[in-house]
Amino acid sequence: MENQISIQDSVKKQNVVNNINAAQISINKVLYTGKVHTTGGREGAARSDDGRLNISLSNPGGPGTGSNPEQLFAAGWSACFIGAMKINASSLQIPLPATTSVHAEVDLATIDDGYMLQARLNVNLPGLTLDQAKAVIEAAHKTCPYSKATRGNINVAINAII
Repeated sequence: MENQISIQDSVKKQNVVNNINAAQISINKVLYTGKVHTTGGREGAARSDDGRLNISLSNPGGPGTGSNPEQLFAAGWSACFIGAMKINASSLQIPLPATTSVHAEVDLATIDDGYMLQARLNVNLPGLTLDQAKAVIEAAHKTCPYSKATRGNINVAINAII
């Protein structure tokens, strides 16, 4: 357990933001909780409590060699989206190609009152028809947790490459 990071029991957590943007969703069961400790912000480091993630962070386009939050978000969303496509393709009885991939692009942009993200998922489904690809992508976008989290919150374009 020496690789695990935890907040000491003697440290009191104080809730300072309560129910801002709280979704009125009743969770049936928590399947997994990812825990990451980050220091230094965009020019820092992040490490998961199990030690599987241990990375340096750098500003996009900056001199550092670390990853940036936009890359990490793109990786997480694209991996989750492929998982959602696998589940939905099976239900739809559409064979998902073994070479299925997602090229995710997440933009850090400015808006009048600060910063914003926008994203594009370029979904590679070689060998499927456009109708099959559309059915699988639309179903995945309805069920993928990342898609649910971003729906109505950021600009998203999803493109099929067949």
